[in-house]
Amino acid sequence: MVFGAGDGDAHAPRNPDADQARELAIVWHSRTGAARAMAEAAAAAARGFIPVRLIAAESAQPAQMIDAAAYLFVCPENLGTVSGVMKEFLDRCYYPLLGRIEGRAYATAIAAGSDGEGAQRLLDRVATGWRLRRVADPLIVCTMAQTPMAILAPKTLDRGQLAPCRGLGGALAAGLDLGIF
Repeated sequence: MVFGAGDGDAHAPRNPDADQARELAIVWHSRTGAARAMAEAAAAAARGFIPVRLIAAESAQPAQMIDAAAYLFVCPENLGTVSGVMKEFLDRCYYPLLGRIEGRAYATAIAAGSDGEGAQRLLDRVATGWRLRRVADPLIVCTMAQTPMAILAPKTLDRGQLAPCRGLGGALAAGLDLGIF
């Protein structure tokens, strides 16, 4: 038997089918480590409340998306849009998911050198096509990397930069756990 937060009756076993219906899929891509750290921080905050699946964008499949009740898309902004690997995931999964995931909750987290808005707009356009509903404000973590050397360098985010990611993961988990979305 598995018990957890939000069970209602602490002596009743959790229904595994209900767990699957409440799963949060975090689809991520990272070149320098910042977006990966953001995805992992969000996942850590959500675990223990709901099932969470961290899915690298390059291996994400439509079936994994269909199995999830909500999504968090996490990636770096590259050249004013999402990274190529994240774009390839969106291209590969867009049509197989069209008409199959409407109304599900989503949120986004972008690692950006300065802006992040271009990547955010692209993710919102795709989510609009899938008829997803945004349940949290966009999260953009700015690394201030502006030179080629700084942009390409491995990134380590500090606690202050990761705190909003944990907050976002926790909020998504709470919303799913309480049946709000």
